Amino acid sequence: MRIIVLGCGLVGAPMAMDLARDHQFDVSIADINQKQFARITEDYPIQKIETDLSDPKLLKDLVQDHDMVLSAVPGFMGFQTLKSIIESGKDVVDISFFPEDPFRLNQLALDNNLTAIMDFGVAPGMSYILAAFAAKKMSKCQKIAIYVGGLPKLRTYPFEYKAVFSPIDVIEEYTRPSRIKEHNEIVIKPALSELELLDFEGVGTLEAFNSDGLRSLLQTVDCPEMIEKTLRYPGHVEKMKLLRDMGLFSHEEIDVNGKSVKPIDLTAKLMFPMWELKAGEEDLTVMKVIVSGEINGKAITYTYDLLDTYDASTKVHSMARTTGYTATMAIRMLASKLYNKKGISPPEYIGNYPECVQFLLDGLKERNVIYKERVRED
Repeated sequence: MRIIVLGCGLVGAPMAMDLARDHQFDVSIADINQKQFARITEDYPIQKIETDLSDPKLLKDLVQDHDMVLSAVPGFMGFQTLKSIIESGKDVVDISFFPEDPFRLNQLALDNNLTAIMDFGVAPGMSYILAAFAAKKMSKCQKIAIYVGGLPKLRTYPFEYKAVFSPIDVIEEYTRPSRIKEHNEIVIKPALSELELLDFEGVGTLEAFNSDGLRSLLQTVDCPEMIEKTLRYPGHVEKMKLLRDMGLFSHEEIDVNGKSVKPIDLTAKLMFPMWELKAGEEDLTVMKVIVSGEINGKAITYTYDLLDTYDASTKVHSMARTTGYTATMAIRMLASKLYNKKGISPPEYIGNYPECVQFLLDGLKERNVIYKERVRED
């Protein structure tokens, strides 16, 4: 089976190498920047294709020779890329986390009789799967709370943060209003709001703030209370609020000595080198998913905990492991015909199939990405 991975970044390259370990797959990877291919070690027989993935015609020609597609392009390219893949008639797993409504492509996917799994990383991704999986067991789901963050193990002044995925997408978390659910109504809260401090075993105290991470879950799971909060080391939110409130994350051009400049471009130029997660720098991913409700009138809470760290033996960063290996297990899930629902599938759809959830958890455990389940009856 021929698989093409789109994007050879921090997550794309490890995904291609993970798939190439499986003898049933013939793996290719594509990127516009040939230098990115250095991430692929010579141990893997992966075909490297230099091409402009933002060009719909080139993209359609590229995927035509493959059986399935794994899309790891930046978020701003994600929707159009997914649309082109669907128009090409290929089953696809997508981790680009684009801001547009994916269900706009549902009829197109149905018309092409294919499965398009999107938002399939760690969060969104496994967070939604586990939330839906627990909620489905309940006669009444009352609250879903998701806390998640990717962090450097070494805290370095001034930000104590490194971008383990696209830095532009990180800044979106600090600017895009957060949608949560209160009393069964979708409520808009500012990003970076409702700060709280939480303790995590093996990590310590982290701060949690509202971010727009619930996405499709708001529409697809029947639960009156839902929140998703991003985790950072204490003090990070105050710095991000200052930069945001100064206008340094703005996309509106301003005049600087007769030249039009977008503040976000200047901020990116200065900040991103400080945020770059370099080869060998260790990171960690921490997540907690809490689902509370009732089963036959008895109060019950399911909690899923993840703490994952950089793998020194493979030199793969934790965010690439937790996001990328979730997506590669989804490719295997499709290849095995375990899941074949046509149309657009957000992760929570997979959470409705216990055999699929177990397949993903088992595959991740084999890669030492381990989710711990706790069940408490009140």
